[in-house]
Amino acid sequence: MPLYDYRCDDCGQQFEARHSFDERVECCPSCGQPAVTRLITTAPAIMGGIMTDAGSGGKATKEQLRDKWAEETPKLRKKMVDKYGEDRVNTYLPTLNTSYESK
Repeated sequence: MPLYDYRCDDCGQQFEARHSFDERVECCPSCGQPAVTRLITTAPAIMGGIMTDAGSGGKATKEQLRDKWAEETPKLRKKMVDKYGEDRVNTYLPTLNTSYESK
């Protein structure tokens, strides 16, 4: 079952509750009031459908990102050429023709 974050509307106490999606939390564990608000605290970071951690903690250096781009670009270009053909890739995706050498 998922773990949800809540804040009591009456006393402001923040707390967690584990329950199914359809259930509501019963009441605030601090003051007992039933009026609570569900909080959204985090969201996953997905950019362009690719989850890639090029550095520790998502704080990649410019060099790490350049290396990752140099590694992934040829793979992406091959997929696009296989699907759409060389002419279309050269016309509509010219940045995939650039050589991204790590420096």
